[in-house]
Amino acid sequence: MVPDRRTVQRWGRYADAITRWEHITGCPAPAPALLNDADGPRPAPAFVEWLMGLPTGWVTDFHELTPNQQITALGNGVLPLQATFALVSLPDL
Repeated sequence: MVPDRRTVQRWGRYADAITRWEHITGCPAPAPALLNDADGPRPAPAFVEWLMGLPTGWVTDFHELTPNQQITALGNGVLPLQATFALVSLPDL
């Protein structure tokens, strides 16, 4: 996976990792930040959801939650790949 010029311009030094994760997940990376003049950029819940390897909309489709609540829910979540590895690694009891 070699990122194209546009990807490199958008993601800079993270272009290789973003391109690799897009290939693994089969989904393009969403915008990484929500822009707000008052508070400056904040992490975009859809980007965090994508980074965690969750299905699109797993948290962000709950429109009753504010973006801050979505980020909190994602921050308290478990990465599916890590959970799977942990469960597979457990000895038979």
